[in-house]
Amino acid sequence: MALQHAASGELIPLQRGDDDIAHFTSVALAKTGNMELIRLVLPKDRDMPLHKVDGEITLLCLQGEIVCDAHGKSVVLRPGEMLYLLGGVPHGLRANDDAVALLTILLTS
Repeated sequence: MALQHAASGELIPLQRGDDDIAHFTSVALAKTGNMELIRLVLPKDRDMPLHKVDGEITLLCLQGEIVCDAHGKSVVLRPGEMLYLLGGVPHGLRANDDAVALLTILLTS
């Protein structure tokens, strides 16, 4: 069964569920030809290994504390803080505390 994405104008809940944090959870909330919107749940001390995506990204921390390793340095994101990365930049993520983030990827053709 295909994942249903949100329709234009549809409310999208972002808070984490009671059992979300037990698993590394990535849920695509909406996807168009130009962008993908993802709710990312990162349990404490669980890493997302170094990787890259073609499109530009933003990562908005909603809850907890996330460390992003990119450009040879580590940046700590706390609730209400956002990071922007150019497409193709290798980056890794880890959570110092159980965390929820909103990830936006601008898709390339």
